[in-house]
Order: sequence, then structure tokens, then C-alpha cells
Amino acid sequence: MSIIDKVIAAVTPPESEETRMKARAKARASAGKEDWLSMVLEHHEQIEAAFAATKAAADPASRITTLKVLSTLLTGHSMAEEAALYPALAKADEKGHAVTAYTEQSAAKLELGLLEDLPPMSQDFVDKLQHLEGAVAHHVYEEENNWFMDLKTKTLAADQIKLTKRYQEQFARYMGDESDI
Repeated sequence: MSIIDKVIAAVTPPESEETRMKARAKARASAGKEDWLSMVLEHHEQIEAAFAATKAAADPASRITTLKVLSTLLTGHSMAEEAALYPALAKADEKGHAVTAYTEQSAAKLELGLLEDLPPMSQDFVDKLQHLEGAVAHHVYEEENNWFMDLKTKTLAADQIKLTKRYQEQFARYMGDESDI
């Protein structure tokens, strides 16, 4: 982790696990059956599991394999959000949330690319993976705590149906046969 990363981490401590779980429960209560928000929440949980699997990998080959799964899932999820949900946030007068979301996801993709070049069992890899996981956890918290709650309340029912279809199509487009990870 660079000095800048360490400074940013020190001045912006992560939300507590309890705070994140409260936000997730609030989001889950707002989600419909098989709507875009329920899919997003499912993908968030899959991403968390993929981080755990990557951290737990006991050898270089396993770590590389689990990192590929994490990278594919994280990228597919972000592409779907960027194509479907963030424009809807901007349309719902939440341009600041949309811009922040795009920025955070671009940074995560950059970090994923840098992570792939590190020796998989090195401390540098572990440090960068933990930094990325913390950034993604914060981003997920922002989405689940207020960004997507705002989108749910400011979007008409007919538009919610369109968002669900668009999110699902975009995720499947990127993931292909892997959309059921």
C-alpha cells in the first residue's frame, strides 16, 4: 500500500461491520422480489465471498484462480451498475452520487489491474487486496445505505421495471455463461 493509500485509510476509517449490516438490512427491506436492488445485493454478497476466497487461497495457483473469479464478478457487477443504475441516479437528481460511484469503480478496476501484476502470495499482494476490499466495502455501504435507497424512492414503478431489465441484461452481457456465479 502506498503512503497516499495509508493516509487516506487513516483519515477515512471504514464503517463498522454493524453499520454495514444495518445498511444492508435496510436495503434488503426496500428490495423487491427479483428486482434490480435484490440482484445488486446478491452480487454484493458474491463479491464479499470472492474476496474471502482470494484471501484464503493457500497457494499461488489457487490465489490466481480466485482472483480471476473476483475480478470477473466485480467488473461485471460494476459494468451493469455503470450502464443501468448510475445514469438513473443522475436522472433522479443524484448526479453527485453517480459521479462518485463511477470514480470509485474506476479506481477499483485500476487496483484490480495492478493486483494482477503482483506475486500472488506476497505481502504486497495481500496489502493491495485488503486495500481494495476496504474500498469496495465502503462503496457497497454507500450504495446500500443511501444511494440506492434514493434511487428506489425517486424512481417511478415503471422505471424500476426498466432498471431491473437493463441491470440484468448488462450483467449477463459481461458475465456470459458465468452470470450464475
